Amino acid sequence: MELIILVIVLIICLPLAFISGIAYRKNKSEKIILSAEYEAERIMKNSKELAETRKKEIIIVGNEEVHKFRTETEKELYERRKDLLQQEKRIQQKEEALDKKSFQFEKKEEQIQSKLKNIDEKKLEIDNLKKTQFDILEKISGFSTKQAKFYIIESLQDELAHEKAVKVLQYEQELKESCEKKAKEILATAIQRCASDHSSTVMISVVPLPNDEMKGRIIGREGRNIRSIENLTGVDLIIDDTPESITLSSFDPVRREIARITLERLIADGRIHPANIEETVKKVKIDINKEMKEEGEKAVLETRINHIHPELVKLIGRLKYRTSYGQNILNHSLEVAHLCGIMASELGLNATLARRCGLLHDIGKALDHEIEGSHTEIGVDVAKKYKESDAVIHAIHAHHGDIEPQTEIALILQAADAISAARPGARRENLETYIKRLEKLETLASSFDGVEKCFAIQAGREIRVMIKPDIVNDEKMIFLARNICKKIETDLDYPGQVKVNIIRETRIVEYAK
Repeated sequence: MELIILVIVLIICLPLAFISGIAYRKNKSEKIILSAEYEAERIMKNSKELAETRKKEIIIVGNEEVHKFRTETEKELYERRKDLLQQEKRIQQKEEALDKKSFQFEKKEEQIQSKLKNIDEKKLEIDNLKKTQFDILEKISGFSTKQAKFYIIESLQDELAHEKAVKVLQYEQELKESCEKKAKEILATAIQRCASDHSSTVMISVVPLPNDEMKGRIIGREGRNIRSIENLTGVDLIIDDTPESITLSSFDPVRREIARITLERLIADGRIHPANIEETVKKVKIDINKEMKEEGEKAVLETRINHIHPELVKLIGRLKYRTSYGQNILNHSLEVAHLCGIMASELGLNATLARRCGLLHDIGKALDHEIEGSHTEIGVDVAKKYKESDAVIHAIHAHHGDIEPQTEIALILQAADAISAARPGARRENLETYIKRLEKLETLASSFDGVEKCFAIQAGREIRVMIKPDIVNDEKMIFLARNICKKIETDLDYPGQVKVNIIRETRIVEYAK
């Protein structure tokens, strides 16, 4: 029973307790909500008050910035207005000054125009007066204006020619006095300090034989030996009645030298047959090439030249076997190189460059038997090929007057080449060439008007020209001599220099009877 009562009480209390819990929780939630709403209203109120305060501060700061900017702007505008006023004032002053100057210029222009008008009037009066005076002079003299001018010019021609001739003589004398002494000193010093040996060769070489029987061995059976030598060397062997000698003939001195050494070795060896000839020729060619290289190196070392192409060194050595008018070209080139160096040193120029030009000036003669053209043109092409300097190329091109020399070194090279070639005994020429040169010299001098006779003397180094005294007077003699010299320089090739003597004499002959 108690259990039932307990159960009934529990059943009745449980819903009451649940309803009481629900009511308590609802009451508590309402309090929390009310508290949250109050807090929210408080926060919002504080935020609005803070925002209003911040807004007022920003407005105050903005007003201050605007006031500050306005103040600065007004100050800047004031300064600019002040500057503009000053510039306007200056411009106004300049305009006033310009107006004043313009007024002055206009006034001066009026004055100038007035003076020009007066000058034109005076000029017209002068022209009229001049014309009147000319008319009076023509009446007095009996000559017209043109006739008077012609008469005055004609009367002055002789005086002007005389004055011109005197001036030419005076200038020539001054130049000779100032230059001749120095030039002679330099040339004499160069010649005295340079002494070279010269050997003369011709187009043939003679090989001595131990006996005449050797001629037959050299010819060989049916001429096979001599044909083998000629084919391998390119040299003609002349075997004639000359006792104990054979003549070698060739325009190429290198080939001729190879053939000469080959024959000497074959004669010394005694075995003369085609196989041995071919082997000997090969060995001799190797030896000759080696010797040419050594000679070239020796020449380069002697002239103290650096940085020269190896092929140029070989060509320099090849000049040992080349001659011109009987003068060995390698010795000639060395002599010219030394002369150029000495004269360049005396004149304060580049002596090394001068020696280089002197050594290479005839390099074209090493190839002129193989290539068409003059040795000057060939030398220029070779120098360009092996990257020589423009100064060297120009000196080579100008050393025979093919072009006008533009540098001091080129002029020195011309002088040194002439010294080496024209020195007594340095070169020789055959009789026929010598006679033709003299005839050309006399013919050239006789081609001028007023020349009566010409005589070439001193082996063509001097020419005496007899002139007609009634055609050429003393003043014209100077110009005639100069024109003959220029003609000789232009048309003739000659060693050294040619002295031109003009002789004018008047003879009067009477006979007493």
